[in-house]
Amino acid sequence: MKGVSKTLVAVAVVVIVVLAVVLAYYVLTPPAPYKITIYTGGTGGVYYPLGVKLADLLNKYAGDKITASASSSGASVANARALGTGDANLIFIQNDIAYYAFNGLYMFSEGRIEKIRGLATLYPEIIQIVVRADSGIKTINDLEGKRVAIGAAGSGTAVEAEIILRAAGVWDKITVQNLDFAQAAQALKLGQVDAAFVVAGIPTSAVMELAATTPVNLVEIPDELLNTLRQQGYLFFVPHTVPKETYTGLDKDVKTLAVMAMLAVSSEVPDDVVYTILQVMFDKIDELRQAHSRAQDISLNKALQGLPIKLHPGAVKYYQDKGITVPQELKP
Repeated sequence: MKGVSKTLVAVAVVVIVVLAVVLAYYVLTPPAPYKITIYTGGTGGVYYPLGVKLADLLNKYAGDKITASASSSGASVANARALGTGDANLIFIQNDIAYYAFNGLYMFSEGRIEKIRGLATLYPEIIQIVVRADSGIKTINDLEGKRVAIGAAGSGTAVEAEIILRAAGVWDKITVQNLDFAQAAQALKLGQVDAAFVVAGIPTSAVMELAATTPVNLVEIPDELLNTLRQQGYLFFVPHTVPKETYTGLDKDVKTLAVMAMLAVSSEVPDDVVYTILQVMFDKIDELRQAHSRAQDISLNKALQGLPIKLHPGAVKYYQDKGITVPQELKP
């Protein structure tokens, strides 16, 4: 029996030593950094330089917790789909596209992106209804009977144009043409269309080039129409005013709408990682702003403006810790 007892004691000692070694390993060895893959947009756009800089900041200031990389991509729609498949877990996206992805609408009608969660809105993308200054078109109702370029087929611009024109009651009273920004500007110059929707930062190069030879005007989108859109559930639209003299021919400020560029994240990313992403981005906002002039519009106090989908829980905690009231409809 004594031999058995000694054997049991020896086995117990070995087990204890092994457990102690394993415990020491996990206590003394920090967990591997969480991998963040950021999908941005084309290398010539705004999303790409901001995404590259954000990845650099995360690696520089949170390298013990996060390892980040940024990739060029097809922008908003492609990014949402990449998040859904797991190829990306942090994406740049327009807030309207995020809304469609979350709710399974339009280009996502075959399947919603269930994992997409809000992180922060960044800067406005202005909805511009461009007409020739000599067109006589002053209001959206004046578009009745006109030829309107609404953006490339399947684009976010085309969807936004349809939503706005339907709310205004003129969608079924226009001739629709699917043209991208450059094609629309050329068609306006040649008199082949009467108006064109352009959704981009201002001044937009395609509109500037048009206005250099053909003075332009922008059609106002009034507050009443914004209220109608919000009543219909389109909470991603925000008011915006285009300053006069932005383009040749524009002699007064024009009230319009904007959608917002934003960051979205996968629901699978841990809360503390999401918290750290926001903490680094806003603590080092001056460094992020060096990447592109559009980042001047990024502000903690405006980070929830136009956010159309539920926030990630880690983001809710961050904003609340910063003393920002998170609307109930944005909470998970």
